[in-house]
Parts: sequence; structure tokens; C-alpha cells
Amino acid sequence: MENEFVLIIDFGSQVTQLIARRLRELNVYCEIHPFNKVNDEFLKKISPKAIIFSGGPASVNNVNAPTPPLSVYNLGIPILGICYGQQIMMKMLGGSVISGSGTSEFGKSYINASKEGKNIKFLEGLFLNDRKEEVWMSHGDHVASIPKDFKVYGISENAPFAIIGNAKKHIYGVQFHPEVFHTLNGKLLIKNFLKLSNFSFNWSMKSFLKQAVDKIKNKVGRQTVICALSGGVDSSVTAILLNKAIGNQLKCIYVNNGLMRKNESEEVLKLYKNHYKLNLIEANEKNLFLSGLKGIKDPEQKRKIIGKLFIQVFEKHALQIGDVSFLAQGTLYPDVIESISFSGGPSVTIKSHHNVGGLPKKMNLKLIEPLKELFKDEVRILGKELGIPNDFLERHPFPGPGLAIRCPGEITDKKLDILRNADSIYIQQIKKHGLYNKIWQAFAVILPTKTVGVMGDTRTYDYVCTLRAVTSSDGMTADYYPFTHEFLSETATAIINNVKGINRVTYDITSKPPGTIEWE
Repeated sequence: MENEFVLIIDFGSQVTQLIARRLRELNVYCEIHPFNKVNDEFLKKISPKAIIFSGGPASVNNVNAPTPPLSVYNLGIPILGICYGQQIMMKMLGGSVISGSGTSEFGKSYINASKEGKNIKFLEGLFLNDRKEEVWMSHGDHVASIPKDFKVYGISENAPFAIIGNAKKHIYGVQFHPEVFHTLNGKLLIKNFLKLSNFSFNWSMKSFLKQAVDKIKNKVGRQTVICALSGGVDSSVTAILLNKAIGNQLKCIYVNNGLMRKNESEEVLKLYKNHYKLNLIEANEKNLFLSGLKGIKDPEQKRKIIGKLFIQVFEKHALQIGDVSFLAQGTLYPDVIESISFSGGPSVTIKSHHNVGGLPKKMNLKLIEPLKELFKDEVRILGKELGIPNDFLERHPFPGPGLAIRCPGEITDKKLDILRNADSIYIQQIKKHGLYNKIWQAFAVILPTKTVGVMGDTRTYDYVCTLRAVTSSDGMTADYYPFTHEFLSETATAIINNVKGINRVTYDITSKPPGTIEWE
């Protein structure tokens, strides 16, 4: 892949992975690496065919502003700087950037092409018939001047240097974000940039599969790997991928932590036994997890405790198996970016995922996370390449911490049983109405509050249940599913009539952002 490789240098943007997503949609291979890991030796080793600078939350005028090595500009390959990436490029090459001064832009904006911008390959197919291009801006600082060998190709109301570049060297900068959906022709702009390097646009998930297998083999050698197997899509694909790469060197551990959905453990184990002959160990650790979570209300504490206990269980079984060096997990990119920026870059933590930010600092096992650069929909495509049945691939995402993060406040056996029953009825209703595969994720939440109700002639004082269902393509953004009032009424009635302990049902219509998909 040396001749078909794009390096994305991450400066901490929350949407950096969307750049990679657009490249993969264009069938181009890429990798994201944080700016502080990219040096001359690294660049020589990976030999990219093109480089993209991401956006980021910092100001280029800060003393310790994230900066790429100066040598990138002398590689003789196309470079595209996005937002912060454009600004740091200008600062390094002799332009200037001003902080604030009333020219910030956030949200939808429109760009006009300059005279020079109408005649360059980088903007081919854009600004047709002198139309404006609708883009998405998100910047406080702005470029105030550009180097002499650069020209202005596009201008917005508050960004006189919205598109700039040196066409001779194929170095370009844009103030907006072409990677986001709201920049209507952003994907075309990125494709034009890639055409400057003559990419063949033939990378596929089949290519990723081959690379992933080779990477696992090289990393593991003849050592033994244990895999955290939950029964969800991510861990299933991880396990089958590892099984393909290293066969009997893989030992899978299914942990029943007492936080699973109704009949989850039985269904999951049946699926694995019917479809695959994996080296599967069932670890019943319900008491360990529930005692560790007793009295804990803070969601971050819950996640970290669960992460720590999972590792304890895996390390215990690793000792029993003997000579285990690696722990494999089905971590995906949305988990990584919400917990900590990709590979240690500077983005802001949203919440700790039990298998990322919740891991203890010291572990006796080295991690293997072959899916950590993929989105959920891409994992499903990879699963199809591996021949995994739809029973596995069409399951809604289920979080590693399980029902712990769907039970705000203190966790008790009683609340978990109530939640399991309500969630089971809700999912049955969704399947009954033929909606399961139209929804990305659906689940019930039991709130840490009780309300007064009346059933027959009797006063009740029971828990509130909230229903959540969202549509999404990658888990990074999501909209609530627009159930009919008839469906909600029917489902609420079914839950209240059949689940003792709930007397009120609500529906969550929050999108992501500002909310997250899970409640904790």
C-alpha cells in the first residue's frame, strides 16, 4: 500500500475520523496519526502519497500550538490543510493568523470562487455556473495573510482566505470542513485533491481484511491471545478475524457480569456454539461486578470500575490458560474518540468507555484492537467479508458496561430485573412492527426517580422508564427514531401492564449531539 497511502495528521478535531471515512468511501487507504507522533523518521518509514492536516481545538497562536514537522512541505506530495490545518500551514510557511477579531464562523456558510479558483483541478466540478458553494465552518481564528507563492481561490463573508493554495506544489488549505456532511460538495473536493496524486481508488474492505490479518500475525507471532467476547457485533467480528489470523492461538472469554439483557447469555452462547468452534470459556462473574458497583452512582466511576473488573477477570483466566500475552477487544473509533483522542492526540474527552478510558493504567496483557479505526457500519461490512451470519451482524449495538449505564444512579438487582423486562418488551414491540432493522440502536433506561401513579383504585409509587431509539450510520451523530404515537402508546401500555415496578414511560427525542446515544 506504499503507493496508495494517505497520512492524516490529527490535531485534535472531534471529526478527524470523518476525513478517513470520506477517503474510505472513495476507496483510498489512509491512517490517522497524532501530530506528536509524526517526525522525519516516521514520514520516511510510511512514505505517504498525500497528507491531510485535520482541524483542531487549539489556536496556532498559542505558545505550544500543535505543529507538524517542517519537512512535510518538502516531500513533494500534495498536502491539504483543513481549518486549524490551514492555519498552522500558513503560520509555518510565512503567512499570518489572527485570533478572534469578529471574524469567527460557526455553521453554514457560502463561498464564492475567485478568478483563479475557476481554473484549477483542485476545484474541478465546483462553483459551476458561478454558483456559491455551501460549506460548514467552525473557526474562531482566521488567516490574515498568505505567503507570496500562494493564491486565493475561494472567499466567504468572514473568511477572505477560505480556499488558498500553491497549485505548483499542490499544497492547499481550506477554512471550512469538507469532511462533514453539511459541506455539500466536500467529498468531491477531497476526491479532486486525491486525483492530484493519481490514486487508483481501488481500496476495499477486502483489502482491509488482508492487511488486518497480516498485522495480527506479525504482532502476535506464536503467542496466545484471549478475546473479550460479548456477543455483540464488534466483539464477534474481532473474534472471527483473530480466529482467521491465528486459529487455535485464540482463546475467547465470555463474561456474564450480571449486566446483560434478558436471556442474553443463553442466546449468545448458543449462537457461538452453533456457528463456530471457538475455544470458548464462560466466566460467571455476576457477584464480582455487582458487589464492585454497589453504591456507585457516578457514571465515570461505573465505567472505570467495570473496565478494571473486566481486566481482572481476563488476567485471572489468562493465568489459568498460561502463557497469554495479548488481550483482544472490539474497540471502535467512536469509543476511542469519546474516551481519548485517537492515538494520544489532543481532542477533548467526552466520556470514558470501559474498554478505552476505563482501562487501568497498568495491565499485564498487551492490547490488540484490530477494529479501532472503523465505524460500526464498516465493521458489519468486514463481518460479511468474513462470512459471519446476519444473526450476529444485524444485532443492535450493546455497550460493554451493559445495563450499568442504562441504570442511572445506584445499581441494584431489583432495578436490573425491572429494566431487563421493560427492555425485552420494548425490543419485542419494535420487531413486531418490523422496525428493528430501520433503527441503529434501541433500549430502555430506568431512571433513579419514582413517580406517583394509579392502577385500578390503588396508588403506586414506582420507577420511570425512558425509551431510546436512534438512527445513525456511524455512531458519531444520531437522530431519534420518529415512532408513531400509536406505537408509543401501545408499547408504554405493554410495559406498564407487564412490568411490576414501572408506572410511567417516556420517550427520549434528543439527537447526538448534544446528547450521547447512551444515557451514561
